[in-house]
Amino acid sequence: MKPRFEVYKAVSQQIREIFAEHTPIIEPLSLDEAYLDVTENLQRIPLARDVALAIRAKIKQETGLSASAGISYNKFLAKLASDHRKPNGQFVITPEMGPAFVEALLVGKFHGIGPATSAKMNSLGLYTGLDMRNQSLEFMQANFGKAGNYYYWISRGVDNREVRADRVRKSIGAENTFSSDLTEFEAMVSELQPLIDKVWRHCEDKGTRGRTVTLKVKFADFELISRSRTLAGAVDSRDELEFASAELLKALFPMKKAVRLLGVSISGFTDGEPEQIGLAL
Repeated sequence: MKPRFEVYKAVSQQIREIFAEHTPIIEPLSLDEAYLDVTENLQRIPLARDVALAIRAKIKQETGLSASAGISYNKFLAKLASDHRKPNGQFVITPEMGPAFVEALLVGKFHGIGPATSAKMNSLGLYTGLDMRNQSLEFMQANFGKAGNYYYWISRGVDNREVRADRVRKSIGAENTFSSDLTEFEAMVSELQPLIDKVWRHCEDKGTRGRTVTLKVKFADFELISRSRTLAGAVDSRDELEFASAELLKALFPMKKAVRLLGVSISGFTDGEPEQIGLAL
């Protein structure tokens, strides 16, 4: 179906206002998802579980939409919990439950671990959270670089990131995964058009202009690459964004592998830095 982003944004704002009745500490992830810190909530509800019930009920009442909630003592586990009882449910992971919940989880179910990283972990004999937890920090860093430190700690149920209401967003981007892999340049350029439209519409809505255009490409075997070009001045028109994106794509040809995903983003903002917006189709 044809998307209606103006409607989505309006409803998202309604939901954000419901969140704000309970806490000012809101970190948006997308139009329909956010982290909330309700440790000291505005309505002085003692249990986070009851805050989530109240928010979900108000969303249903005002928008007619069902909402799911995940409640835990850190962001990583709250995200896992939010996926556990979809749709229209909620789940609590207590400090006592955290380590055991993580150790039984397949690595591909960890938020932030995609298919390529999951496959690499499997090749190293890491299939579950317990397998990860049995590794040393040095092993994880040697095989996964900076991310290895994050994986080491989340496999132990530890995530010290705060909910950041003032999170600085550094890029505006859109991407699409195709139902059939693409091999021809013309077909890829055609698929880039709606992505360029969405990115440029957000630039216009926010009144922002960036200098760096980035093309993201995921191949049929899940290899992911990106190519960027920083211009002398800000991208001032949709046509300029389209030209830069097409030139980045053209430089990758001839390709030896089919493409399953393309993405376009703008960064390097010259008039303030808007937050990172991702539109996955």
